[in-house]
Amino acid sequence: MIKGPVEYVVISFEGNHFKGEIIPALKDVVDKGIIRIIDLVFIRKDEDDSITIIELENLEDIVGDQFDPLVEMVSGLVGDEDVALFAQALEPNSSAAVILFEHLWAIELRETVVRANGKLVANGHIPLAAIMELLDAYGQSELE
Repeated sequence: MIKGPVEYVVISFEGNHFKGEIIPALKDVVDKGIIRIIDLVFIRKDEDDSITIIELENLEDIVGDQFDPLVEMVSGLVGDEDVALFAQALEPNSSAAVILFEHLWAIELRETVVRANGKLVANGHIPLAAIMELLDAYGQSELE
């Protein structure tokens, strides 16, 4: 059962040479109970713009073996239409990992808000580049 907020990220890699370098960082947040990966799809876009979609269960190499224990469930929530949209945004000769994950850290907070008769009225994400640009404009290089 999914109880926390769900988010997706699409991480692209140049040259179709995904070797699994992000696996240790993902393993760390999964092992700490910060997130739970609930779907994972790989997309490859060749030089001629042809698209190959690879589901986790179809990865047969060492990268698939490393990803497999990190994904608690393959929900199928990332659908064909989603994948097609993400694939259009990719540059030729690149690949992407589409990761759908649940924010486990937020479950207790959400339950506490509900018990307090509170409700979420807005949420969003601000790209790190935008934050850094604002900090730079204010003469700061980091949050203090």
